[in-house]
Amino acid sequence: MIETEQTLVIDAAITAVWNYVEHIPNWASLMPGLQDCTIIDADDSRWTLKVGVGGLLRRVNVLVHVDTWDGPERAEFSYQLEGDPVQGGGSFFAEPKSATETAVTLRVRVEGSGPLAPMWEAMGRPLLPQFVKSFAAELKSRIEEGTGESATTPPPSPGWFAAILRWLRGFWR
Repeated sequence: MIETEQTLVIDAAITAVWNYVEHIPNWASLMPGLQDCTIIDADDSRWTLKVGVGGLLRRVNVLVHVDTWDGPERAEFSYQLEGDPVQGGGSFFAEPKSATETAVTLRVRVEGSGPLAPMWEAMGRPLLPQFVKSFAAELKSRIEEGTGESATTPPPSPGWFAAILRWLRGFWR
C-alpha cells in the first residue's frame, strides 16, 4: 500500500471550500486526462480517464464511492479501477484558520493486489506524493478563482498522473 498526505491553506472561507468540494464533478475535473464523469447516485460515480504514452492511448474507468460526507470539515472516499487490480481511498479534512482562510489536508492511499504488488509499491511510492501535491495545488487554484481571489499556485502537471497509470498498466500486464 502507498499512502501520502498533502496539507495546504486555501484563501477562502471554509464554506466556500465546501461549496466546491461537495460536488463530485469538481473533484473529477481536477484529474488529468478526464474524459467523462458519470454520476451514478449521490455517493457513486464513474470517471473515465484517457492516459497514454506517445501515440498509445488507453481509457481507464475508475469507480469512485464517497464513504462519508461530513461537511464542511470532512469527506472520505474509496475507488477501484475497473479491470485492473488497483483500489484505494482517501480523505479530505478542512479546518478554518480564519474567516477567509481554510487549512485543507488531503490523504490518498493506493493498494495493488497480486504477487507483484510489493514491487509496484516500491516503484510508485515516489510518484504518488508529487501527484497529490499537484492535485492539491489545482484544488486551491480553482477554489480561490471561484471566490474572486487571485490564484498563485500553478496547475498540476498531467505527467505525474499519466506516469502512475502507465506504470500501473505495464506492471499488471
